[in-house]
Amino acid sequence: MKFQYSFQKVVDLKSNEKSQAEWMLSSAVGKLQSEEQTLQQITAEKERVSLAIQSAAEACVPLSSIQELQAYVRHLEQCILRKNKDVQHAQMNVQSKQNLLTDKMLDEQVWLKAREKAKAKFQQELLLHEQNELDEMASVRYAMRAR
Repeated sequence: MKFQYSFQKVVDLKSNEKSQAEWMLSSAVGKLQSEEQTLQQITAEKERVSLAIQSAAEACVPLSSIQELQAYVRHLEQCILRKNKDVQHAQMNVQSKQNLLTDKMLDEQVWLKAREKAKAKFQQELLLHEQNELDEMASVRYAMRAR
């Protein structure tokens, strides 16, 4: 006899849900990394322009050029603020996906544990059945020898 768990489709469904949660977490982490990389690029650009302003001030560049660079720095600062919000949103999304994955993993573990218990019970019953058959065979042999 072969063990067949009556709720195997539920176990498979829970495994699929866990896999989907893993993919969603992976996607959220990728988005977070992308946002952080963009933030680093904007910050590096701001630093570069700030250094250009210092160089321009030392090189006696016209004031209008320095004002344009300062306006660009202010624009970059606004971009950094927006990108920081995007990074925070992406971090919250990663956290929620991690929580979802944790829930799905626990749910799957519950069903896997139930299947393991059912399998252990099935094997125990199978061993008991086999032992009863062996005992019956031994009893029949003893009865045949006793005649």
